[in-house]
Amino acid sequence: MAKVIPFKAVRPTRDKVSLVASRSYQSYTQDELEARLDYNPFSFLHIVNPGYKYDKQITGTERYNLVRNRYLEFKEDRIFIEDKTPCFYIYKIVNREGQSFSGIVAAASAEDYKKDVIKKHEDTIEYREHIFKDYLKTVGFNAEPVLLTYPDNNVIANIISETQKERAEYEFTTHFRDTHYLWVVNNIQAIKNIENEFKSIDTIYIADGHHRSASSYLLSETLKSENNSHTGNEPYNFFMSYLIPESNLKIYEFNRLVKDLNGLTKEAFLIKLDAMFRIENRGSELYKPNNKHHFSMYLDGEFYSLYLRKHNYTFNNALDTLDTQILYKTILEPILGISDLRNNKRIDYSHGKNDLVNIKSKIDQGEFAVGFGLVPITIQEMKAIADENLTMPPKSTFIEPKLRSGVTIYEF
Repeated sequence: MAKVIPFKAVRPTRDKVSLVASRSYQSYTQDELEARLDYNPFSFLHIVNPGYKYDKQITGTERYNLVRNRYLEFKEDRIFIEDKTPCFYIYKIVNREGQSFSGIVAAASAEDYKKDVIKKHEDTIEYREHIFKDYLKTVGFNAEPVLLTYPDNNVIANIISETQKERAEYEFTTHFRDTHYLWVVNNIQAIKNIENEFKSIDTIYIADGHHRSASSYLLSETLKSENNSHTGNEPYNFFMSYLIPESNLKIYEFNRLVKDLNGLTKEAFLIKLDAMFRIENRGSELYKPNNKHHFSMYLDGEFYSLYLRKHNYTFNNALDTLDTQILYKTILEPILGISDLRNNKRIDYSHGKNDLVNIKSKIDQGEFAVGFGLVPITIQEMKAIADENLTMPPKSTFIEPKLRSGVTIYEF
């Protein structure tokens, strides 16, 4: 039984939302970041980059405190307002390719994360969990929801559909030509219906935001231990999430690029591959795999298809059937000598929205020696990994939608 509740969002005024909303600040190049900070005084980037005001790089606790100050200034200047009653928020994105995503921004239970009602499929790095927990505790808010997915539900779908017939509170288009819409759901009966429907759902899954979920849980445990009057209903017991039905999730593959052949010649490398794969040379034309356990490879100006020799590979669990794991266990680790996929500098990743032209270009330019193309992981595979308490290799999925920071803010 999932506990999903409404909350009183702090959010931009309608006239400024397009100016406030930003991508995650790590996604900007330095030039892009400086341009937005120079020319847009309302950007949420001013809050998360408080050192800009002093032309100084600031880190650690000093930065956290300044983030808090910038945030309070945005509230004092009425750039941000707070809803008077707890609400759900219907959020819709239509991207430049015409794909549409609709879901609900709400508060999900940190206790559900602990009890595995909210399931994960990725490992987290402990020190990153604690860094972000400390950040959240100091600044007192979260502005980027965790992406959760739930089984398709007709009642919730009808509420979303009916709500979207009304005029949106927000409607704005980004530089990427994605159009964002937000509706405020403050009708008491609609709120009750949404809560009850989520109570009927046994399991929801983290699609994106594993570290934010883990940090939010750590924060709830910390603040609970510090509160002698803890009831379980305090805001810190929940974390802001964007819940989207499984059928509306878009999963792209993450392709792999490797800088060298680990001391092997091209011929020796191909011979080693032959033990686990049936190999066909596809020439210089772009070649993309289209089935599970089927990979494309670009090497020395030519594409190859690699078909797994299944009689040489054992499937014991959901992880063993995952193409990213197969590539790791048959090529990356034993042949190319890459055991640490997170930290080895010889490997890089290119998500499926950057097509195989990107891989070909980087290899032709000499940045990498070989590239591997995969097919996307399915929602069923992702759920199977989570259900078996397993974890995917790093960079197994690139998932859409991607929300903007600063559109809805959750205070603890």
